[in-house]
Amino acid sequence: MWNSLRNLSLHRQVLALAIPMVLSNITIPLLGLIDAAVIGHLEHAWYLGGVAVGGTMISVTFWLLGFLRMATTGLTAQAYGAENKNALSQTFSQGIFLALCFSFILLLFHQPLSQIIFSFSDASVEVKHYAEQYFSIRIWSAPAALSNLVIMGWLLGTQNARYPMWLVIITNSINIILDLLFVVGFHWKVEGAALASVIADYSSLVIGLWFVLKQSNKLVLPSFIMSLSDLLSGFKRLLNLNRDIFLRSLCLQACFTFMTFQGASLGVDIVAANAVLMSFLMMISYGMDGFAYAMEAMVGKAIGAKSRTQLADSLIGTTFWSLVISSLLSLVFGVFGYQLIAMISSIEDVQKTALIYLPWLIAMPLVSMWCFLLDGIFVGATKGSEMRNSMFIAMITFFSVWWLMQDNGNHALWAAMISFMAMRGLSLAVTFYYQWKKAIFLS
Repeated sequence: MWNSLRNLSLHRQVLALAIPMVLSNITIPLLGLIDAAVIGHLEHAWYLGGVAVGGTMISVTFWLLGFLRMATTGLTAQAYGAENKNALSQTFSQGIFLALCFSFILLLFHQPLSQIIFSFSDASVEVKHYAEQYFSIRIWSAPAALSNLVIMGWLLGTQNARYPMWLVIITNSINIILDLLFVVGFHWKVEGAALASVIADYSSLVIGLWFVLKQSNKLVLPSFIMSLSDLLSGFKRLLNLNRDIFLRSLCLQACFTFMTFQGASLGVDIVAANAVLMSFLMMISYGMDGFAYAMEAMVGKAIGAKSRTQLADSLIGTTFWSLVISSLLSLVFGVFGYQLIAMISSIEDVQKTALIYLPWLIAMPLVSMWCFLLDGIFVGATKGSEMRNSMFIAMITFFSVWWLMQDNGNHALWAAMISFMAMRGLSLAVTFYYQWKKAIFLS
């Protein structure tokens, strides 16, 4: 291990993949923070609550299909490590095909889907109204948003982190500019924030396809236009992997959705304060995901090359830098927590409420980093069933902790969330240790 930590080329490799993704990923929650900041300075808290609930529902809908990126990254990285160019083309084509199929289904059934989702919410009439308004506009970005997941996964799998970085940064910059123009300039409020995101998603699709074309030319790949038989070849493996990651995502989103809706039932100030803190939690998640993405790409490549040494180096290098980053994040939230909250909302009651629950957020980076890293390992190894089982255990832990502590109100929700993150990491660590010792992880 110490030899690996002294290996400067390993650190350069990890940082070359991770830093671009950390920088680009941070712009994603930054976009959420801009949304919250712009809406949070309007005259009523229910605008912020509406965007929080509506945005969460869009995230739930799209994140449930996040397996499109994860499966694409793992399969692409393995094909890249094995130097199988036909498999690289096939993975991209199959991913885009699935993304468009799911988009068609979402657009066809988005109205009844919206009614079902919001029927479970105990939010106030005003919050629910603006949440439904936000959702009904954002859903039209589905074809672009889901295709972008595949594009991101494919680029990462080919060990290219620079293109995804610029893709996310440019797209979110467009979104932020339009956010300010539509909400502050045109006074379109919630509708303006939603429309800005839709336009940004389609801008991202155009830029992403251009990046894929540049990368495919560099790799001298066969044509991405494939026959039906080529497209369907190996589809069963992709579908099985996507099924397991979908079930994993379903458990994940069940916990985040419950936290949003249960918080909404505790009052407008609680849901608004949680919206602010959850924006910071998303910043932690996306920042740590940068190292998880690096882990996915490096582990997938090592497995494709059947190299146990490459795999071990990947684990050591990414774990070291994840510890550094998570410690810095906890320090930032501990020292500058009040100032960060005040930047998001100028409503005094929301600020005071958020400060009460800030300690949970300070502890979150160091607790949650393990689940992000281990997710990256299992995504790169395309071991979907292990990820599914781990998330199921973590979900049971989440609801058990909340049920036992529910008399403590919002503290119960945050205790459940931090327990959820801890159990995700612990259960995957036990599984990985067993498979590594039995020498079956590379099989």
